[in-house]
Amino acid sequence: MAEEAGMFMVHQTIGSVLCCKCGIPMQPNAANMCVKCLRSEVDITEGLKKNVILLHCPECDTYLDPPSTRIRAQLESRELMAFCLKKLKLKSTGVILVNAEFIWTEPHSKRIKLRVRVQKEVLHGAILEQAYVIEYVQQDQMCDSCTRVQANPDQWVAGVQLRQHVAHRRTFFYLEQLILKHDAAARAIKIKQMDHGIDFFFANRSHGVKFVDFVGKVAPVKSRNDKQLVSHDTKSNNYNYKHTFSVEISPICREDLVCLPPRVAVSLGNLGPLVICSKVTNSIALLDPFTLRHCFLDADQYWRTPFKSLLTSRQLVEYIVFDVDFVSPEVNIGGSRYALADATVARMSDFGKNDTMFNIKTHLGHILKPGDYALGYDLHGANSNDMELDKYKNLVIPEAILVKKSYEEKRQRKRGKPRSWKLKSLNMEVDDTRARGDQEKMNSEYEQFLRDLEENPELRFNVSLYRNKEYQPSEMASMTDGEDIPSIPLEELLADLEIDDAEDEDEGMRE
Repeated sequence: MAEEAGMFMVHQTIGSVLCCKCGIPMQPNAANMCVKCLRSEVDITEGLKKNVILLHCPECDTYLDPPSTRIRAQLESRELMAFCLKKLKLKSTGVILVNAEFIWTEPHSKRIKLRVRVQKEVLHGAILEQAYVIEYVQQDQMCDSCTRVQANPDQWVAGVQLRQHVAHRRTFFYLEQLILKHDAAARAIKIKQMDHGIDFFFANRSHGVKFVDFVGKVAPVKSRNDKQLVSHDTKSNNYNYKHTFSVEISPICREDLVCLPPRVAVSLGNLGPLVICSKVTNSIALLDPFTLRHCFLDADQYWRTPFKSLLTSRQLVEYIVFDVDFVSPEVNIGGSRYALADATVARMSDFGKNDTMFNIKTHLGHILKPGDYALGYDLHGANSNDMELDKYKNLVIPEAILVKKSYEEKRQRKRGKPRSWKLKSLNMEVDDTRARGDQEKMNSEYEQFLRDLEENPELRFNVSLYRNKEYQPSEMASMTDGEDIPSIPLEELLADLEIDDAEDEDEGMRE
């Protein structure tokens, strides 16, 4: 401000002195020596660790923090840096840590290099800063739990048997993605695929209990547990048990048509009785497609009075829509949009053969228009022997109930083309002796599950989707593919964490 006012200011200058060793001019300091001479006289890294051994378990990818703590950390992560710096014990040496960074090494070299910059007070109060490199050597040594598993893979303590008595595996495909996203089966020593479910084996009972609690939070289940005595030490009075948890998932699945028992319908405010299961979490969401009334049935309510589906998604029939007349405006129910409408439809199997048409009421008026295709349940030609349905004497059964819009004809153009996204899967043992028909059935059900993820944003909300590096979009494909086909936007996809050598080399060149 003085200069702006036109006042004369004396500029302060810092005097220089000659280094007592080499005689070059320098700014004065407490030691009267330049930085080069000071470093030649004093080495502040003397006595600090420059080579450290890390015990690493290659099976569970953990590091040993003595005496018995295991730490899980990825390469060049913050957790690994904190663990490496803790090994140096810098506080006891009197130096101050200023900065630390990783130096890139080959992943298979079993070496981790860290460049550390430290400060320390030296001659007559002068502070010297110096950087040096520490090399950590990974020595593979399996932890106790992995050693027991390798010695005897069948030496499990707790087993969780997940079962669902239905004719498809779509529930387990979705449950597998939830387990992967939340890393719920990280403690499992073995996973085995069974006919009507999956078996999980754990080395500790508490891990099995935790997994059962997780499944109970994402699906309506009932469970029971048993234990079997394996060995008994009479001198120390120690018992070894094998614990088994039997978990049964409700057979009601999404898009199933359900006929509610009279007792359940009355308890839900005279809902239905013909309802559609619109969503399954730890509770079952039921929707009346004729009145748009909905309710939620939790696991305790369901297992108190269990019931089965009248028709399942494997019995869906394709219809063509001729006319749609709105009955009520569009509403939002439980995060999903619906609109009541009167529709005229015909079965695709009858199209061109006869003039059989049905006038029905549907809850899909907001997405259906004349000329569209829809999937629904054919109650006109179905032969159902349901005891709950027979209890309703004066019930007027509709000829058809539409469930969702169909894009099968538009998908024919994209058949055989890869998707821009992919899913991960659990490392489970699969029976290779199964029949060829069973494998084709499972592949068809998995393809249907992938289509459900594309069509339903709410379904893929809890699923981790990854970019498919093999996918190469082309302009011709984008022009020929239908714009109305549901697809997953690129912003919802995650990048698969894989080390790319070319990218690493580019980063090293920039540094």
